[in-house]
Amino acid sequence: MPSLGFLKKKRTKDSSGSNDLNPPTSPIKDKDNSSPITPTLSKSSKAGEPLGTTLPQTTSQTSTLQPASSSAASATKAADSMNSTAYQQQPIQNLIHPSSHNDSGYQSDGKASSQSNQQSLNGRTATPNVGGGTPAQNPARETKGKYTLNDFTIQRTLGTGSFGRVHLVQSKHNQRFYAVKVLKKAQVVKMKQVEHTNDERRMLQRVKHPFLITLWGTFQDSKNLYMVMDFIEGGELFSLLRKSQRFPNPVAKFYAAEVTLALDYLHSMDIIYRDLKPENLLLDRHGHLKITDFGFAKEVPDITWTLCGTPDYLAPEVVASKGYNKSVDWWSLGILIFEMLCGFTPFWDGGSPMKIYENILRGRVKYPPYIHPDAQDLLTKLITQDLTKRLGNLHGGSKDVMQHPWFAEVTWERLSKKDIDAPYVPPVRGGAGDASCFDKYPEETEAYGAAGQDP
Repeated sequence: MPSLGFLKKKRTKDSSGSNDLNPPTSPIKDKDNSSPITPTLSKSSKAGEPLGTTLPQTTSQTSTLQPASSSAASATKAADSMNSTAYQQQPIQNLIHPSSHNDSGYQSDGKASSQSNQQSLNGRTATPNVGGGTPAQNPARETKGKYTLNDFTIQRTLGTGSFGRVHLVQSKHNQRFYAVKVLKKAQVVKMKQVEHTNDERRMLQRVKHPFLITLWGTFQDSKNLYMVMDFIEGGELFSLLRKSQRFPNPVAKFYAAEVTLALDYLHSMDIIYRDLKPENLLLDRHGHLKITDFGFAKEVPDITWTLCGTPDYLAPEVVASKGYNKSVDWWSLGILIFEMLCGFTPFWDGGSPMKIYENILRGRVKYPPYIHPDAQDLLTKLITQDLTKRLGNLHGGSKDVMQHPWFAEVTWERLSKKDIDAPYVPPVRGGAGDASCFDKYPEETEAYGAAGQDP
């Protein structure tokens, strides 16, 4: 069983919504209404449909490439439900009058969030990677170019962490907004996170998927490492879940389906994610998910023994220090679905990691009576210690998860194209550098770009 000495800080991270065709150094384009980043207005949903009026939707027009210009309003479009069967659902609570304090936060080390999030977690912490092993070398996805500090104007800090911070920046070339993660080399070396930092960069260079964060490029100076990524305006799913207390069945299903598609893609590339949780799921301007924080991601064709993750979400084979495979991500998906439906994790026990580990190894899950029967059936097949019965680890792989009755009405191809409306649209001005979903932090006093020797 892992000891408390393995615990790191907390769980969370960043992501965004810029277009893959427009890297930070792409030139400014003429304004027109056909801009690929100009979305339509938030779409209305029909009453009674599975993903209908569950959450209040804020309609806001997005700007074109020039942040000061507003795009023409697009025609409002009826929402597409995941099936044709009418489903009357209860609205998510506490969103009509949300708290004025925003919990969302970017984190420069991917493990620290805002103080309010940490307090609400009561000690839910991320366990750092304590194992060895170097991922096999695969050809990296070609990034769009090489960048320097001179390519960006720093706007503000989005979040801080153990190794540095994340800044909202604006490209001087195309005027778009990005998130630049700044890691202090001295801290990375001191905390023995060099390999993990390199792993994160390698994994992000390899992947390209609508529900995964995009890494545009990296650069460095004598004191810092810089990672240029999407700026995701909508904040963490964690914050929405805490304000809502718990999600209705169709809402949890929507988010779970998008995560399932992302895990299916990662596993097809032999990548285990290993840190699935609401803090690492960000909402883009349209309400779709982006998975962030690849600090624990690793290429594993068969089996690994590395101890890492967040206590609430660790699979029993990880807790028991046994070898494990990609099925740990499907266990974590089950924990995520449970938390979305119930508002708490199934093995939580006063926030004590050791008690959580004991509960995980004991494997007893109590399901509240309000959980849909199909959802409970799926959870029992994901949150199981028997690897010969855990969905995602069987002969059918991820298809067994997708074909489960709980997901029966999901049109996977349409969802992968984001052709199904999200149940909640964040109240942000898309493309305008709107960081209202993030807390404010004191700005960095030490100047970046200093010349000198590496630490």
